[in-house]
Amino acid sequence: MNTIAALQASVTAASLDFEPTAAELDAIDAEMPLILAEVDLLDAEIMTIDRTPTELDERRIRRARRRVLAERRSLTNRAGLGRAGGAA
Repeated sequence: MNTIAALQASVTAASLDFEPTAAELDAIDAEMPLILAEVDLLDAEIMTIDRTPTELDERRIRRARRRVLAERRSLTNRAGLGRAGGAA
């Protein structure tokens, strides 16, 4: 009888030993302002889960949403600078 060896385990184990590349770390650094803005929005929303939001809570959530949108816009604009052509 032939035995069947599990080849997937060796592939998976080898792929977990690598560190992120410099390009991946640069991408994370570029997205960090957006990540932090999304964390702030989540914090503001979590604070109002078990109670009725006050006016201050609503302002905090609105500010956090605007910051997320601004960071997304900024990230999109930075990503678009590297491309040539496209719509104006």
